[in-house]
Amino acid sequence: MKYSKNCTDLELVKGCCEENRLAQKYLYQRFYGKMLGICMRYSGNKEEATEVLNAAFFKVFRSIHQYKPTGSLGGWISKIVFNCTIDHFRQQKTYKKVMDFETTQEGSYNSNALDNLLVEDLYKVIQQLPPATRNVFCMYVIDGYKHREIAEALNISEGTSKWHLAAAKKELQILLKKSYESSSVRL
Repeated sequence: MKYSKNCTDLELVKGCCEENRLAQKYLYQRFYGKMLGICMRYSGNKEEATEVLNAAFFKVFRSIHQYKPTGSLGGWISKIVFNCTIDHFRQQKTYKKVMDFETTQEGSYNSNALDNLLVEDLYKVIQQLPPATRNVFCMYVIDGYKHREIAEALNISEGTSKWHLAAAKKELQILLKKSYESSSVRL
């Protein structure tokens, strides 16, 4: 079969199972943007995100024969990308800190600042958070994981996960306020 960007997902999966480089190229191109978005949420920059994404796609291609067409291919790939991303940052960063978990309090948000930010601006602000705090924030707020699940995935305690979330909220308030004030000055 001749593979092209117009092939169905299942045709590309079949080609990838046969280790056809062209099928792999088109599958990678088809899902690159969405999967890079997952990696970008947890990385400090695009280069690091691309490095993690490439490692994840290597795993995708190695295990493509395990894909069952009962679910979406994009969902299957995103799970691998997410797990690779978390594994990468678990190896790179330290999440464990000694802190007083009982004194952490939830903060409030200035909704005016959020209303004036574009989504990509918001991601840029999130990327300014310390890596461990950013990862917990993204897992909890963006990806919808519970503290128990985050603790298991990152090999930390639930209390540490809660602390990172509270720290992220506090830091984001400061960063969003700065961003809002600087955008108001330009208007």
